[in-house]
Amino acid sequence: MAVIDIQRAHSSSLKSTKAAVEKVAKAIAKEYGVDHHWDGNDLHFDRAGVKGRISVAKNEVRVRAELGFLMSALKPVIEREIERQLDEYIA
Repeated sequence: MAVIDIQRAHSSSLKSTKAAVEKVAKAIAKEYGVDHHWDGNDLHFDRAGVKGRISVAKNEVRVRAELGFLMSALKPVIEREIERQLDEYIA
């Protein structure tokens, strides 16, 4: 199992950062069929072959995803896309 663990600092409010994360999650859900839900400041996501969470803190966003065997081969592509989304919507 491959693990993706990415952190990004942010200077926005917690509320606006959570709104940005929600926007990204909805776009990903629509395109890739990923289910998601909030538990406090953690957005949990899940679909076949991928599960994880996006934690939103006062000054940081952290994405941790566990990739199943088949999805592990796509780790570099998935990692780049997560980083691109974070840079576009969060940073």
